[in-house]
Amino acid sequence: MSRIEQRFAKLKEENRAAFVSFVMAGDPTPDASAKLLKGLPAAGVDIIEIGMPFTDPMADGPAVQLAGQRALAAGQTLKGTLDMVATFRKGDDETPIVLMGYYNPIFNHGVEAFLKDAKEAGIDGLIVVDLPPEEDGELCLPAKEAGIDFIRLATPTTDDERLPAVLANTSGFIYYVSIAGITGAGSADTAAVEAAMKRIKAKTDLPVVVGFGVKTPEQGAELAKVTDGVVVGSAIIDMIVGKLDKNGKPKVGLVKNVTAFVKSLADAVHSARG
Repeated sequence: MSRIEQRFAKLKEENRAAFVSFVMAGDPTPDASAKLLKGLPAAGVDIIEIGMPFTDPMADGPAVQLAGQRALAAGQTLKGTLDMVATFRKGDDETPIVLMGYYNPIFNHGVEAFLKDAKEAGIDGLIVVDLPPEEDGELCLPAKEAGIDFIRLATPTTDDERLPAVLANTSGFIYYVSIAGITGAGSADTAAVEAAMKRIKAKTDLPVVVGFGVKTPEQGAELAKVTDGVVVGSAIIDMIVGKLDKNGKPKVGLVKNVTAFVKSLADAVHSARG
């Protein structure tokens, strides 16, 4: 079993939803980002999504866009991101890590070289938001052959006609986008999410996690009752921003404060089912 499969199997035994955190690699600095990454599992994170900084992040809201800009300005590269994961793996060989971002940096790295380097670094899955199912030959199928899950997004506009194409080569889990729009916009509606979960899970045995628009422990707890997992990203990034000085440099205690917030989210998600 992959790390992702093992983690969901363990959570199912414990009757808990997964808590998935998103952080941007290199934000606000590569050093602070590496320390934050190291602290996430102890804060209760079940699966870590790491953003690959990119200059044209079309699906991301302002918080994630600015995080990517800070990371790029601080010198973060795709190679640096993979090196960060490889360092993390020296102390943690169990927490699943998913890279999330866009195809351009991967294409520039070279698909074959990227998959080799990602596998060696300890990457478990990929979410590449600008590669539709019609382009599965570009990266999805080679990734699966390399033993890396390719995780697809489903949205409120993914109807029953489109859903089979979305599910066809997906592995690891399904990421359900709870709102129509960019990351961090609006708030997830629990009733609408529950209806979407039933529709999607009638077509797949894969776990389905929900993200976009989840900002508080209370929201996370509500969604944890009706999904297999909850993703929080923009709210965590906002906490990072709140711990930067006027020059954009990390204040003392940034990692401690951010991981404390992450723990409050994780605890709410994990305790939601009683």
